[in-house]
Amino acid sequence: MSYGGPNWQPSPAQAAAYGAPPSQQYSNQPQGGYGRPQNGPPPPGQRPPPNGGYPPPPTQHHHRPPPAQEPQDHNDELAMWFKAVDRNNSGSIDANELQAALVNGDWTTFDVDTTKFLMTLFDPNRRGTIDYQGFCGVWDYIKQWQGIFKRFDQDRSGTIEGRELGAALNQFGYNLSPALIQLLERKYGSLSASGRSSGIPFDRFVRCCVVVKTLSDSFRAEDRQGQGSAMLSYEKFMTIVLQCP
Repeated sequence: MSYGGPNWQPSPAQAAAYGAPPSQQYSNQPQGGYGRPQNGPPPPGQRPPPNGGYPPPPTQHHHRPPPAQEPQDHNDELAMWFKAVDRNNSGSIDANELQAALVNGDWTTFDVDTTKFLMTLFDPNRRGTIDYQGFCGVWDYIKQWQGIFKRFDQDRSGTIEGRELGAALNQFGYNLSPALIQLLERKYGSLSASGRSSGIPFDRFVRCCVVVKTLSDSFRAEDRQGQGSAMLSYEKFMTIVLQCP
C-alpha cells in the first residue's frame, strides 16, 4: 500500500457533508470533556471546564453540515452559557466570543484558526456571527469527535502524540509516512516551556484531521487514474492549499 492511499473508502453518507465524522462507530462514546459548560456559566473571569469534542474532516470545499436541529440534549445551561459569551446581548456571537466558549483540556482556549473554521461551518451567510441555533450546532459538531479523541489519546495525556496521530489517521483511511506524521506533529503540536513538543491539543487535532482529509480529497480528485500522482498547475495547487482551514 502506498503512503497516503486510503485503506478504506467512506460511504456516500459520510462523503455527503463537509466535516462529516470519519466513522460513526465512535459516536457512541461517553459524553463529557471538552468545550461544554457542565454547571452553567462560570463566574466572571473563568471559563467552563472542557467537554471533549472534535470536528471531523471535510470531504467537499465550501459545504457545511446540515443545519443544527433544535436541540438533542441542549438544555438551559447551554442557553445560559450562550448568553454569558454573548457580551453585547445581540442574540449572536462572533469568532472572539465563540473562542471564549471553547477550551482544551488544559483550559487554554481554542486557537483562532480552529475557531474561524467552526464559524465558517455554521455561518452560511458569512455574516461573521452565529446565533443560538448555530451555537448548538457547534456543540453537536464538537461532541461527534469526543469519542474519537478519547479513543486515540491512549495515554490519557489530553494531547495526541505522533504515534497516536498515525494510528488515528490510519484508522480514518490515510496511510501517511512517518516523515509526514512528524511534520504534522511539529505543525500542530504545542511546545512546552522547555521548547519540547508536548503533543497536539484537541482543537489542533481537529484542524489537523480536517486538513489531511481536505488535501487528500482534493488530490484524489486530480489523480483520476488512481496512480498516486497528478499533474497540477500552480494556480490549482495554490487554490487547494489556500482552501484548507
